[in-house]
Amino acid sequence: MTFAWKAAGLSYNRYLAIAGRAVRRSLKEDKRIVAERRGNLDLRFSKWENGKQGEAKNLADAQTAVATEGASA
Repeated sequence: MTFAWKAAGLSYNRYLAIAGRAVRRSLKEDKRIVAERRGNLDLRFSKWENGKQGEAKNLADAQTAVATEGASA
């Protein structure tokens, strides 16, 4: 038996992000604002080639670009 998130075509990390956002949105106003601030992340990554670091890119932007390419293909 497969997990529902896997059957829906989501990665486990994406499933957790969606579940966390749903929980944060269900909180009362004062707690929700604090929780939403904690939920915002700015992750960056770089590819290393031949011992040199490449350009640092925002992870969210890169994921959006990949998703857009996959949808148009």
